[in-house]
Formats: sequence, C-alpha cells, structure tokens
Amino acid sequence: MITSELFQVNQEIQWQDAGKGIQRQIFGHDDAIMMVKVKFEKGAIGEVHAHHQVQVSYVESGIFKLLIGNETKILTKGDGYYVPPNVLHGCECLKAGTLIDVFTPHRPDFLVNE
Repeated sequence: MITSELFQVNQEIQWQDAGKGIQRQIFGHDDAIMMVKVKFEKGAIGEVHAHHQVQVSYVESGIFKLLIGNETKILTKGDGYYVPPNVLHGCECLKAGTLIDVFTPHRPDFLVNE
C-alpha cells in the first residue's frame, strides 16, 4: 500500500506542473483516497475527461465554469461539486483560484513525481 506522511505541511509540499497554467500539490493519500490542491491561472482549462474514481471538489478560491456530464455551472469560493465515476467533466478558470479535489480510490497517475 502506498501512503502519504501522516501530516502534510503546505510549505513542505512541492508543486507539480500539470501544464497550461495548472499546478497541483498532493496531500494525504493511500490506495483508497487522495486529496489534491489544484491551482489555476485565469484562463487555464481543465480538459474534459473521465476517470473511474469518484471525485468531490471544493472551490477554495477563484471562479470556475464547470462541466459535469451535460450540465454547466459557474462556481465560486465556498462552492463544491461531485463527479460520479466515468462521467465526463472539465473546467475553465474565469478568475485565478484553487480547487481542493478528493478522489476515491486514489489517482496513481498523480504520484509519478513523488
């Protein structure tokens, strides 16, 4: 089982370049769950994609135009969303900000740089 440290200190976690104005920090995780902080520059696009993991996300800051399935909504600080498994989703960052994503099970593809 791959696990994170028990405590994650923001200043000690490296940012990974996810490309095109997006960076992420990997926080607590094991095989069953993972929390990720994702920082977007204004205009950055989270490409439409799907994965088998369930995803729940919280808008820590910024403004995002979210697409989940066939529904689009503008979300701001304090809002959140749920993505069922294998449902197409993506976003456009309208005002620079940060999302807090939680996945179950974890996203092994995010651990390549650890």
